[in-house]
Amino acid sequence: MSDASVTVTLPDGSQKQTAAGTSIGDFVRDSIGPGLAKAAVVAKANGELVDLTRTLDQDTRLEIFTTKTPEALEAARHDAAHIVADAVQRLFPGTQVTIGPSIENGFYYDFDRGQPFTEEELVRIEAEANKIIAADLSFRRTEVSPDEAIKMFTAKGETFKVEIIQDIVAKGAKVLTLYSHGDWVDFCEGPHGPSTGRVGVIKLLSSSAAYWRGDHRNKSLQRIYGTAFFDKKGLDAWLKQREEAEKRDHRRLGKDLDLFHFHPYSPGSAFWTPKGTAIYTVLSSYMRQLALSNGYVEIKTPLLYNKGLWETSGHWGKYKENMFLIEDSEAKAAGDPDPHHFSLKPMNCPSHHLYYGFKKQSYRDLPLRLHTQDVLHRNEAAGSLGGLTRVRQFAQDDAHIYCREDQIAEEVKSFVKLLDHVYNAVGLKYTAKFATRPPQRIGDDAMWDRAEAALKSALDGLGLEAELKPGDGAFYGPKIDFDVSDSIGRKWQLGTIQLDYAAPERFDLTYVGEDGKSHRPVVLHRAIYGSFERFIAILIEHFAGAFPLWLAPVQVAIVTIADRVNDHARSVATRLTAAGVRVMFDDRTGTMQGKVRDASLQKIPYTLVIGDKEVASDQVSVRTFGADQKMETMAFDAFAQRIAVEARFP
Repeated sequence: MSDASVTVTLPDGSQKQTAAGTSIGDFVRDSIGPGLAKAAVVAKANGELVDLTRTLDQDTRLEIFTTKTPEALEAARHDAAHIVADAVQRLFPGTQVTIGPSIENGFYYDFDRGQPFTEEELVRIEAEANKIIAADLSFRRTEVSPDEAIKMFTAKGETFKVEIIQDIVAKGAKVLTLYSHGDWVDFCEGPHGPSTGRVGVIKLLSSSAAYWRGDHRNKSLQRIYGTAFFDKKGLDAWLKQREEAEKRDHRRLGKDLDLFHFHPYSPGSAFWTPKGTAIYTVLSSYMRQLALSNGYVEIKTPLLYNKGLWETSGHWGKYKENMFLIEDSEAKAAGDPDPHHFSLKPMNCPSHHLYYGFKKQSYRDLPLRLHTQDVLHRNEAAGSLGGLTRVRQFAQDDAHIYCREDQIAEEVKSFVKLLDHVYNAVGLKYTAKFATRPPQRIGDDAMWDRAEAALKSALDGLGLEAELKPGDGAFYGPKIDFDVSDSIGRKWQLGTIQLDYAAPERFDLTYVGEDGKSHRPVVLHRAIYGSFERFIAILIEHFAGAFPLWLAPVQVAIVTIADRVNDHARSVATRLTAAGVRVMFDDRTGTMQGKVRDASLQKIPYTLVIGDKEVASDQVSVRTFGADQKMETMAFDAFAQRIAVEARFP
């Protein structure tokens, strides 16, 4: 250890001195306190996630992640993947390991063993993994040369690891890192926690086949999925939430409630039933009404564009693999080696920039708020598609605000007010994140300094607390993202507002200022739902299919005690429909009790039962969903007035 000292700056801005070469773990123990040291798992040093064994060799901005933070849990789940791989090789010698990343809510590891894992084997592996946790083996990081790494894994017969290393070396890597615990070692960039004991508890969830590197032409491997928590209490709570989530799965409820379907002829594109279309249309109309009443204008733009648009926007170089490319027959005939000159649009912003430029804009025209709900297409990998949450065809409640720099704060404030209204309307609580410049970006540092300062100033003016997410900004600008928590506590990333100084430069967008000179506007990209498809999936699971009246695909079901009152029931349905109520008259053959039960299974907010008494007095017997068997009899006009109030947009 050197006699020189370094300055460590903590998240609260305080600074401490320590000897150069001190490990992060020792610094935390000696300079902050043993309590934090005991809970620490990994750290962020000058923006890089690192192990606690890494040394402080220069002035450092340091953040410690403990067992209470998501960053630490993600690291522990990566630890768990290594532990499970060790357990598999202990129990099944000769099995080759490949990769094992942490993923949302857990981790997986892929193995080459020639046959699937059985349920009984998963139980054995889980028990062995938890024994390794109990042994509390230290994770050790070692730097080696590529030759050393290749030699070691070749000797172990780990051909997949050798292939990974060779690929990384081909990209210019000179030094590689290994992580070991006990006698088991893996090639890995890390970071990892202090020891296996810090993981807490591992639960294996399932196994399945998976192609090496996701390519069906490669060898089929065996993937084990699992999760890990710092204690059993956390695991039990998650398992309970998972059980409830399975009941609410939008894919199951979508089928049970007849909302949407998918077909392999159009993967990742939903077929909306009349009921599903009703939800989609209501949300569309609701957002359209809010947008128009808040100063937006709605436009529609083309679906298909020449690559020149995407080259101007920067997407052709950074997003091309996610776009559906279309071949230009004339270019192909002319011998162009890459005749894919057109693409379906994956986002609306470049087309809105073109629209802005169709006429000369004045400072009096700003802010110009363009709203659209056009169809978009993104070429998501087939293996990533899942219900409505990851699709290839979708629409967004998209808008772009073109404004002067001095209007940024007010526009951000107006957006957050609108977002707050929408999320409160559906009972979604939210938190904010402030995301700054990513490693891969367009524009120089001066532009990013300016954009980040402007958006941060707007955020501070709102008094809205936001988690800092360094490096998570869009490639063209910083952003504020909004996470919502649903009724069972799960978090979903939804709304966003992004500040863009780059697009006006790239598209040469201008306005004539009060001084008569040409100026650049700034662009705010914003969405509240995100995509309609994903938002609907979240709402299905949030409400467990029991939508509030204004959003329910069918608001009122009508059943009769006998066919003789069907004509009157139809007149009730007609009067309600004329008032804008979404009604289903169940005139199928069957008992009244059976039809009421079916309406309940469909989670329809109100079921009206009509018999001879109701016909004679123009009344309805009302059964409210979720109110057991209770019935309330009232005059038709009174019910119509009641539902008219409850069905209004919130």
